[in-house]
Amino acid sequence: MAVVLAIVVLASGCNTADDWSRPHAAPTPVGTLGPGFLNPAAPPSPEATITPSPGSWNDVHPPSGYRVVLLTAGDDAQTQTLVTAVRDWAAAEKVSLKTVEAASGSYVPKITEAIGLKPDLIVSAGNTLIDPLALVTASHLDQQFLVVGAELAEPTANVTAADWTGASFRGEGLGMSSNYDASTFTPSRAANAIRAGAASVLTGHTGIVVWLS
Repeated sequence: MAVVLAIVVLASGCNTADDWSRPHAAPTPVGTLGPGFLNPAAPPSPEATITPSPGSWNDVHPPSGYRVVLLTAGDDAQTQTLVTAVRDWAAAEKVSLKTVEAASGSYVPKITEAIGLKPDLIVSAGNTLIDPLALVTASHLDQQFLVVGAELAEPTANVTAADWTGASFRGEGLGMSSNYDASTFTPSRAANAIRAGAASVLTGHTGIVVWLS
């Protein structure tokens, strides 16, 4: 009997929130945006930049079982700060998180791998992913992406970015809206980027840049 019980426990243990093979309802945000996130009377146009009031995103949370892929490339301190912020957010919000790490020569295949997991959101961290994302994202309009600490030069409606002065890399050979400054990649800015960006995606404000002051 003990052996049978053990088998049952092991089998049920596999049936967790991390089992993405099960049917999954479209995500609905928990909470609402606070005053100052954007002007509800004039919603942002595609590719627009908004500058939300600090903390105006704090009351928006992902629903239980929200599925996120962290797509990351690079071992530099700036990328690792972003990665830590995303993982901390996922743990605090009880998000179901999977990580896909990409290296030089595998960027596009790894982006395709992340898409194949069919998450609610793919969060990208690392400047070297920007050019490959620009190649791939327009062909997968049903998949939502959030870029933290950088942005795509011409994002489609499924690509949202959250960055700030000093963190607006847009691809090789392209101008930035501010000079790159590695020292601006602080834990607090990274944490605000994932929370504000996720809140924007969850509430349907996608294809824009969320600029943190």
